Amino acid sequence: MAKVRITVLKTDYDEELAREYGDNVTGCCTLFKPGQVIECERHYQPEAICGEAWKCIQHYVYALYHGATEPLGKGWMKKGNVAIATCNDGLRPVTFKIERVED
Repeated sequence: MAKVRITVLKTDYDEELAREYGDNVTGCCTLFKPGQVIECERHYQPEAICGEAWKCIQHYVYALYHGATEPLGKGWMKKGNVAIATCNDGLRPVTFKIERVED
């Protein structure tokens, strides 16, 4: 049976925007670390992923879990079964690799 693996590729922090718009935001998101791997149970939100990040990646998780094989977003990804997506935190974005893996 297939599953979806989510890997944290990187975490960022925009100090300039955080100074201007943030409310005590200092440094990268503390929920994720580069290299962290999160396995999805079917296509459901894992506990390790916050709601905001999940909203940004759930449609890729769903598509990959249910067998999408074409590159997601024509002219965007080189191969199927993989998507690269970033959460919508403009001050502390996290970039994820989402991939379908076979057991």
